[in-house]
This record gives sequence, structure tokens and C-alpha cells, in this order.
Amino acid sequence: MSSPAAPRPKPWIDAIAPYVPGRSSSDSGIVSAKLSANENPLGTSPAAREAFAAAAATLGRYPDGSATALREAIAARFDLDPARVIYGTGSDEILHLAAGAFAGVGDEILFVRYGFSVYPIATRRVGATPVEAPDRDYATDVDALLACVTERTRVVFLANPNNPTGTFLPRDELLRLHGALPADCLFVIDQAYYEYVDAAEDDGGFDLARTAPNVLVTRTFSKIHGLAAERIGWGYGSAEVVTALHRIRAPFNVTTAGQAAAVAALADDGFVEASRAHNARLRTWLEAQIAGMGNAGLRTVPSKANFVLVLFEGKLTGERAFAGLMERGFITRWLPGQQLPHGLRITIGTEDEMQRLVAALREMVGSAL
Repeated sequence: MSSPAAPRPKPWIDAIAPYVPGRSSSDSGIVSAKLSANENPLGTSPAAREAFAAAAATLGRYPDGSATALREAIAARFDLDPARVIYGTGSDEILHLAAGAFAGVGDEILFVRYGFSVYPIATRRVGATPVEAPDRDYATDVDALLACVTERTRVVFLANPNNPTGTFLPRDELLRLHGALPADCLFVIDQAYYEYVDAAEDDGGFDLARTAPNVLVTRTFSKIHGLAAERIGWGYGSAEVVTALHRIRAPFNVTTAGQAAAVAALADDGFVEASRAHNARLRTWLEAQIAGMGNAGLRTVPSKANFVLVLFEGKLTGERAFAGLMERGFITRWLPGQQLPHGLRITIGTEDEMQRLVAALREMVGSAL
């Protein structure tokens, strides 16, 4: 007798390449610097830690399912309507909600090559077809994106700054992209790293989201606010878009402690400014150090985020650099699964970590020549 057939997932689920997070340990188990997950090297705001700890008194109660205090704090900070703020377990959940609410089998979701790896996962999860537009030297090419738009395009994802390249699409180009998209296409502007961008370089995302019915801006508390462990994200869009996302959002999706910590983190301007200044200084320094190794085939992609994508185009390959740094206790992000086998995404860490990492790279470059 043949064995009974087992349940099978839908074919579009079988097609998903699961998300692979940055490693947190080396092969030997020794870690001197974890630079693989774009975490804040300054840790977490002391005010956020205190608020998180205080919430332990209410562990027996469900969190506020409407995240009222969090929505109101976000709205007050950014001059938004609290009723149009959506919240989730990291901005990843909101990206999945956007795909789930506005696309399905037979539809297309568009994003740029070398975009955030969650985009194709969110696309395939709902049975839609991922469409990848060509880049321009690792950056977003608006004309290439628009050339890929069809009558089946339902969602366009744009990370700004982009992960894993760190590139940034300026305001005029972002507005041009939105202006040329069909009205029935949801434009998702993923601003997970936006706090690292200079204020003078505002891309206009919130301005669009306040008035355009087809724009959703997403952000996270995981990066500059240092709350990665709690997975708190949020977004802003039209009432119609946000209502649709709420229909499929999991209830009680942001914990009580997470909500309290996020509210406190949002008010700690000193911590945010210190984090931004630390990042800008060491990112500039790291890019200059890599430029000094250009004769060995190393270069960086200009970054506006809290990481730098280093390209290895000489004798020292990306794979060898990844392995060599790991042997020395430096965990970076090697990206062959994102068509970047020649690249390492390196988080900006502490000053000591950056100095030691550059010394290690110089040593490996010297050995490879």
C-alpha cells in the first residue's frame, strides 16, 4: 500500500529562498566584532532601556492592540495623523502586509536589483511575481524601473537608502518615479536607514504619504534607535492603505515593553544625534581607508546608511575576504545570494572595531598581491 500524500505548500511558497540573517558568530565561535546586521554600535538609549524594564510589571496583560501611545508619539514627532500610522514587528512585517493587501497571483511586484532581500520573499509569499529592474552602478535607476512597469504591477518597493548597497535616491528622482507610476500601484518607500541621512537631503517621502493615496512610507526602531531585539516598525500612508493593512495585521503584534521603549527612544534626541554623528564620522573614515586600497581592486559604493558595501574586484575576492575576516573574529555580510559574491556589507561599528578591521583588510590585501 502506498503511503498517503503529505500536504504540499503552494508552488510559489516552494519558490521562496528563505531570508538568511547576518551571522552572529564565526566558525570558531570567537567573535571580536559583529558587523553583519547593521546594529547600532552605541547600543540602546538609556531612556528606552528604563522604559522597557518598567514594563515588566505588566507581563500578564496583553499589549495595547492599537499601540495608541506609540502612534501618538510618532505622529507628534513627524507631524502626522496618528490614525494613519501602522505598526508591526519590524518594518519587515509592514512590507509583507503591503504585498499581502495589494498583490496576489497574477500580479507583479517591482524592485531594483540589489534591493532588500525581503522584497522577493514578500512577493512570492502571496503568489505574485517578483520583477527586478536593472541598477545603475549598484544604485536605483528610475528609468529602468519605469520600463519594467506593466498593467500587472501592483506594488513598487524602494529602499531609500537602499540595503545592501547604501545608495540614495534624491528627492527629484523619487518624485519623478512616483509621478510616472499608475494610480492603482502602491509605492512603498522603505526608510529603515533614513535617520542616517542628512536632513537637507530629505527625499520627500512623508510629503508624498500625506497627500498621495498610493504611497506608504515605512520606518523601524531597529537601527538608529538600537531596539533591534524588540522588532518594532511602523509606516504611514493614506487612510485607505492603512485600513487595508490593519485587516491582515496580526493582533497585539508589538509588545507592551517594545511600545514603551520605542516611545522613550523617540524622545531621546541626544542618543539619536550621537549615533548619527558616530556613524557619519566612521563611515567617511572607512570609505577613505578602502579608497586607499583601490590599487588592490577594493572600492566602496557611496553609502548614506550605517554600513558600507565593499566591492572586491582584484586578487582578494569577496569570498576570501569574508573567510579571512571571520578567521580573525570579524563577522561581515557576504552576499552571494543577492548577486553580490564580490561584495561584503560591513556595518559601521565602534572606532576600535573599524580600526582593527581595516588593519586586517590591509594584511589580507598584502598577502593577495
